Amino acid sequence: MLHVENLSKSHGALRILDGVDLALGQGETLALTGESGSGKSTLLHLIAGLDAPDTGRIVLGGQDIAALDDAGRAALRRDRVGLVFQQFNLVQSLPVAQNVSLQARLAGRHDAARNRRLIERLGLSGLEDRYPEQLSGGQQQRVAIARALAAAPPLLLADEPTGNLDEATGDAVLDLMLDLVAEAGMALILVTHSPRLAARLGQVRLLRAGRLA
Repeated sequence: MLHVENLSKSHGALRILDGVDLALGQGETLALTGESGSGKSTLLHLIAGLDAPDTGRIVLGGQDIAALDDAGRAALRRDRVGLVFQQFNLVQSLPVAQNVSLQARLAGRHDAARNRRLIERLGLSGLEDRYPEQLSGGQQQRVAIARALAAAPPLLLADEPTGNLDEATGDAVLDLMLDLVAEAGMALILVTHSPRLAARLGQVRLLRAGRLA
């Protein structure tokens, strides 16, 4: 479902990724580990089409992301990729319920019952009418997770999705993410610094010096 071939990316003279190869099938899960600054977030941004590689190919569902224009990459993110990044990226002018449903509506896959289940299971019940500025960091992260899952994308990319949660809540949220990903048959790439969390996914890959081990 996802094929990354000989992917390289530099910022100036600094080589961030150097010949990365990666394959992930439908429904498979992968934990991406490595030291801070090793290029994990850069790799996720490239797979999501938020940046372009210097060399190499990223093929998602038969489409070469690098060959798409800006509009094509935006459409691919809308329809095929769910994103959970550390910055939350919630729409500040929308309450929780509308933030959760936003991508699903844009992708034409809005399911009100599914949204309600996600809100309940992620501990957001009673917060549906609150705005992001009225939420804690952990609550905002759970809204971002719910938004990505609500659209049921083929591929979910999550960059330290439990990083703003305490250990017990983070474990519970990861339990739910893995359950929902399995139910929907999504593929998942999870960036984490925690060997304990990484061990719960189907594959674990270490990014070091721009290469995957």
